Amino acid sequence: MRRQRAILTLTAWTLALCCSIGAATAQKAYGPGVSDSEIKLGANAPYSGPASIYASFPRTMLAYFAVLNEKGGIRGRQINYVTRDDAYSPPKTVEVTRSLVENEQVLAIMAPFGTPTNAAIQKYLNSKGVPQLLVQSGGTRWNDPKQFPWTTPYSPTYVNESRIIARYILQTKPEAKVGVLMQADDIGKDFLLGLKQGLGTKADKMIVKEESYQSTEPTIDSQIVNLKASGADTILIAAQNKFASMAIRKIYELGWKPQIFLGSTANSISGVLIPAGLEASTGVLTTTSYKTPNDPSWANDKGMTDYLAFTAKYLPGMDPNDVIAVTGYTTAQLGAIIIERCGDELTRENVLKQATNLKGIELPMLLPGISIQTTPDDYAAITERQFARFDGKTWVLFGDILGAGPGKD
Repeated sequence: MRRQRAILTLTAWTLALCCSIGAATAQKAYGPGVSDSEIKLGANAPYSGPASIYASFPRTMLAYFAVLNEKGGIRGRQINYVTRDDAYSPPKTVEVTRSLVENEQVLAIMAPFGTPTNAAIQKYLNSKGVPQLLVQSGGTRWNDPKQFPWTTPYSPTYVNESRIIARYILQTKPEAKVGVLMQADDIGKDFLLGLKQGLGTKADKMIVKEESYQSTEPTIDSQIVNLKASGADTILIAAQNKFASMAIRKIYELGWKPQIFLGSTANSISGVLIPAGLEASTGVLTTTSYKTPNDPSWANDKGMTDYLAFTAKYLPGMDPNDVIAVTGYTTAQLGAIIIERCGDELTRENVLKQATNLKGIELPMLLPGISIQTTPDDYAAITERQFARFDGKTWVLFGDILGAGPGKD
C-alpha cells in the first residue's frame, strides 16, 4: 500500500512538472508591433522618384501578405506590412524609417529597398536593435555580422555577380576590351570591384573605360558616346532600370554592337528591354536566380502556375514577367517563413536568429538547384546564378548554375 502511494505521488509530481514545463514552453514572448492578432512589419519603398519603376516590388509584397491574411495569417496573426514612400531619397528614407520604428513600433524592417537608401538607415537600425531584414540590394555591406549584426541581405551581391561575368568573359572572349557604365554609389563600386577581381591580373589591360552617372541625371548619352569612343567591344551595365534602358537604346542608335552584359539590377523585360526596344535588346546577356515567367519551359511548373495565378488575381494590370514582381513574391515567401519559424517568440532577437539560421530553403520561383542558406557567421542568402540571353521575347537560360568561387559574399 505504501509502495502504491509512493508511485501515485511520483506520478502526480511528474504530471505537475510536465504541465509546468509545457506552460513555460507555451509562454508567449512579444516584441514591438506584436499581439495575439497582429504582427506589424515595415519598409521604405520607391513609390515615387527616380526608382519608381521598382514600385511593383512593395506592391507585390503587400499583395502576398494580403493573400496570407485571407488564409488566416501566420499562426492566427495578421501581417500588417506598412510601407512608406521614400522617393529613393536617403534623407527621406531616414525620416520614414524613424517613423516606422518609433511611431508605428514595427517588429522589423522587412525587405527595405535600395542601396543608398539602406545605407542611410543601417547604423540607426543597428543601434536600435531593429532587424533590417532581406535588404533589396546586392551591396556587400549588408553581410557584415560583426559590424552590423541586425542587417541581413537577400540578393546575391553585385561583387559575386560581376565575378561570374568576368569569368565568362575570360572564357569566351579573353582579348575583350571592356567598358563599364555604373551608378555612382555602392552599386557601381561593387560591380566594378567584382569585375576586377574576376579578371585578375588582366583587369588593367581589359577594362578600357569606366563611366559613372548620378541617379538624378536626365540622360546618359554622353557616357555612352565616351564608352564607344574608347574602343570597348564589351559593356557591363551596372545601372538601374531607367538608365539601363537608355543605355541599350543609345548603343543601338549609335550603330555600335558591343556584347552587352546587363546587371541583375536591371534585367526586367518589361521595365528595361521593351522600353529600350526588342531589336536593340536582342542578344543582351545577364545572370539570374529566377525562373522567367514567359519562358515556355516553365509552362507546367507548379511554382510558376501558382505565381501566375497569384498575379492574375491579386495584381491585375501588372506584367507578371516583370522580374521585380518575381523578386517581391519570393522575398515575401521567405519573410513569411522567417516569421512562422519564430512561433510565439515574436521578439526582434528571435526574428534575427531565425533569419540567420536558414538551411536549404527552396522557393518556388528560384531556379532548381538554388536554395537559401544562412548562418550566424555568414548572412548571404542567395549566392548562385545562371546565365541567360535575351532572344527578342524572353530570357533563355544556358550553362550551369554558378557560384562566385571559394566562399560566399
